[in-house]
Amino acid sequence: MTLALDFPTISAVGSIDAYMQVVRQFPFLTQEEEFRLATRFREDDDVEAARQLVLSHLRLVVSIARGYLGYGLPHADLIQEGNIGLMKAVKRFDPSHGVRLVSFAMHWIKAEIHEYVLKNWRMVKVATTKAQRKLFFNLRSMKPGSEALTPRQVADVAHQLSVKPEEVVEMETRLSGHDLALESGNDDEDAFSPIAYLQDNRSEPTRVMESRARDHLHGEGLQSALAGLDERSRRIVEARWLSDGPATLHDLAAEFGVSAERIRQIETKAMQKMRVSLAPLVSAN
Repeated sequence: MTLALDFPTISAVGSIDAYMQVVRQFPFLTQEEEFRLATRFREDDDVEAARQLVLSHLRLVVSIARGYLGYGLPHADLIQEGNIGLMKAVKRFDPSHGVRLVSFAMHWIKAEIHEYVLKNWRMVKVATTKAQRKLFFNLRSMKPGSEALTPRQVADVAHQLSVKPEEVVEMETRLSGHDLALESGNDDEDAFSPIAYLQDNRSEPTRVMESRARDHLHGEGLQSALAGLDERSRRIVEARWLSDGPATLHDLAAEFGVSAERIRQIETKAMQKMRVSLAPLVSAN
């Protein structure tokens, strides 16, 4: 549970630039001021004290969020998630430990942003275990260049991050996916364009996939949505995301005799169709 505090939001001020100008107006707190405010909040539930602690650290969130722009997610959303982490940090901060809030809050801010990136950077969840998360956030910095890793480099990365070599290869493939135009340039109904699924992600079918084990209703809905796909699309979705040993794009490309890019396009269109089928169930929950 986060604090319900009134502070500037990007939507309220109109733009990222305007928001940055606003948050820069809040002065940094001295150690004595920070200790006094944190003590008031911790001992007396003084919400105004908590608000001042949050306001004085909003520029820290902006700075941290900027470091995650490489994943293609909106800066405003990254800042919003980081602000949630900041409020969680303020709620848990104990000034008697002698640590400044800026040091304590960085963990909570990054944790919230990490969770947001992992859930939204791709249409499907790309990292579930602790080791995979570490791989996701470290592979880019560990690669010597833009070229694909050699077998030796794959083995070295896998050893350093305690994951299997095939996991490194699969993650590298996902990270190296090329950019696509937001809208298709032709009227071909088979043409893929992200605009088809970026309009509203509240009914994202993969979110239902992730919760199918704990949500029986959505599990039934998922099976119904799969049944509405053609045989090839259903095979691709099930092989990629519903099997114990997920197939790679190249595995399925070899099976169907098409390119890996074509498999990815079919997969994305199938998920778009499933989203439409699952929308009533998702909105009802």
